[in-house]
Amino acid sequence: MTLLYIVLAVLAVIVLWVVFAYNHFVTMVQRAGEAWADIDVQLKRRYDLIPNLVETVKGYATHEKTTFENIAAARSAAMGAQGLEAKGAAENQLSTTLKSLFAVAEAYPELKANQNFLSLQGELSDTENKIQAARRFYNGNVRDLNTALASFPGNIIAGAFHFEKREFFELGDADAAAREPVAVKF
Repeated sequence: MTLLYIVLAVLAVIVLWVVFAYNHFVTMVQRAGEAWADIDVQLKRRYDLIPNLVETVKGYATHEKTTFENIAAARSAAMGAQGLEAKGAAENQLSTTLKSLFAVAEAYPELKANQNFLSLQGELSDTENKIQAARRFYNGNVRDLNTALASFPGNIIAGAFHFEKREFFELGDADAAAREPVAVKF
């Protein structure tokens, strides 16, 4: 009889451990999803600011049509990118085209003094900082999840319930200059 109680107690401990481990993985997956949603919110804010910024610059630099078209194409590509690798590469391209817009703005002193332009620059700079912070938060959550998925004995539970690793959100490998944040000069 004592042996039966010991076996039942061991089984109860194992079942409780499986339940707690499963719930821990669910929590980690939800946190990673929430962190991705934070990135998505900031990227959408960025996408919303870009047309206003382009329109402001157009008022001063109407002959920079190629730059404006490149920005519009990069914005569309970034908005439509699927998957973390594609999203990272598209965001990288968008950052590069935004740098060209700010380079155009440098040639127009009256534009650089325009209050609307300065305000949009400030908002874009703030958004870039928030994107960077959200990316760090997401990558930290993904690191924790991936570590738990690979660690013993959690990897047994993760495999049994089909929890999967997530990718980090990083910039594409286009070039080193693209890894720099968008330069916003006043």
